[in-house]
Amino acid sequence: MGRIITKFRIRVAMPDETAMICANGITSFGVRMSGKYEIRFATSAPLEKTLAVMLQVADQGALAGLAEADPQGVSARAAEISGFKAKPMGTLELIAPGGSAADRLLLLGLGKPEALTAHDWLRAGGAAAAQFKSSSNVVVFLDAPGLEVSARQAADFALGMMLRGYTFDAYKTKKKDDEEKLPKKVAVTIVTESHAEAAKMLDDANAVAGGVLLARDLVNLPPNVLGPVEFADKARQLEDLGVEVEILTEKDMSKLKMNAILGVAQGSARPPRIAVMQWKGGKAKDAPIAFVGKGVVFDSGGISIKPGAGMEEMKGDMGGAAAVAGLMHALAARKAKVNAVGIIGLVENMPDGNAQRPGDIVTSMSGQTIEIINTDAEGRLVLADALWYCNDRFKPRFMINLATLTGAILVALGNQHAGLFSNDDELAARLSAAGEATGEKLWRMPLGKEYDKMIDSKFADMKNSAGRHAGAITAAQFLKRYVGDTPWAHLDVAGTAMNSPSSEISQSWASGYGVRLLDRLVRDHYET
Repeated sequence: MGRIITKFRIRVAMPDETAMICANGITSFGVRMSGKYEIRFATSAPLEKTLAVMLQVADQGALAGLAEADPQGVSARAAEISGFKAKPMGTLELIAPGGSAADRLLLLGLGKPEALTAHDWLRAGGAAAAQFKSSSNVVVFLDAPGLEVSARQAADFALGMMLRGYTFDAYKTKKKDDEEKLPKKVAVTIVTESHAEAAKMLDDANAVAGGVLLARDLVNLPPNVLGPVEFADKARQLEDLGVEVEILTEKDMSKLKMNAILGVAQGSARPPRIAVMQWKGGKAKDAPIAFVGKGVVFDSGGISIKPGAGMEEMKGDMGGAAAVAGLMHALAARKAKVNAVGIIGLVENMPDGNAQRPGDIVTSMSGQTIEIINTDAEGRLVLADALWYCNDRFKPRFMINLATLTGAILVALGNQHAGLFSNDDELAARLSAAGEATGEKLWRMPLGKEYDKMIDSKFADMKNSAGRHAGAITAAQFLKRYVGDTPWAHLDVAGTAMNSPSSEISQSWASGYGVRLLDRLVRDHYET
């Protein structure tokens, strides 16, 4: 056995020790995972009673770890008979292979090496983890002939495993037969020449995984469990990682004249909250970068009530706030060298006798007045006060807000891209590049005076809805009126944060979209 450089145990969602996956697989935060991974990097590993994962690139023929795991070459014949060509994320399983000490061999294809991206390494880790099944000991051979695997790629492979391992079934009282057979702990040894450097990067991978899984947890939790007050309490738990957290109550908001967000909240029996999270990892004199999230914990539409079919999915209307909380977790957990502010507006939009009405006019914190046309266009009201407060108090270098804001963006882009609106070309370009690198893709949408005119009101400074035409754009134009000259980007994640398509790294209804994207943006451009 080679020298083990590090041993890694997945830490999920919240920073306290009780958030470690417990013996029964449930954290104190309500997450159940399919297994507990203990990941380590090494130069070699014993293969008795293991699943051996062997990577292969297309057109090369040879497998990683062939001499160790398959000395008789039975995998070559199996690949020929089955037609396995090492296409991207393709797999072939061999049980009780002759001449091998391993119980199972898993061939994992990567496709052509020149086409591999950083996101593909995450996908490969997820594809491998999907085949662990009942194995409690796994050895992964990364260094396929034709590849020079970097430490970053090895760490990304491990991150992909962590993300694939997540599932949310804490409220199920019965398990399926195959779930009963899953091991409580899975020991994974990743064999690679880059083991020493890869081991140093595992803490960062763990931090990002924790942030993504936190965001998934928040979106997946039922609305009777996660209200504005409970969400704010979850944000406060980030203090254990060194994040400074303030919680603004409805009284604080009233003093600040945040009548836009208060108007949304007034139909609910649950009071609103704003969580202000500060990570001070940069130089004291450096202005912070800022992230603002829409946190409508449940959106009935208010008086302009939504159709009943599918309304249960509106528990995910706080996906933007979840991403901001997850990002702050990731930055703090990896000790990012940057000053960052995260602000999330937390409300519930409900209809009752005190609910906001179409035709009402409210005065936002900025002093601008808003005519309410549709109470289901509530997210922009929440963000209006949150963006103005953020800009006025912190004078950030830029602001990025995330929101499950419009169904219109889903019509335009589906669930493969989030909509990107920005008043700053450099910030937009950097976000787009981070999206391509992480697979959390963005598509830039237009802004313009012609669209801005569509939200002018006869009775107030603006109206909160201009109707169906260009709905995502006019919502962005509304937000733009609250950012001044500060570089700003609005990410409409209505199609990507919830009800997301299954992938190698996510089988969850909630994707955690935005955490990896924004962490990559910060890592590439804004750390000192």
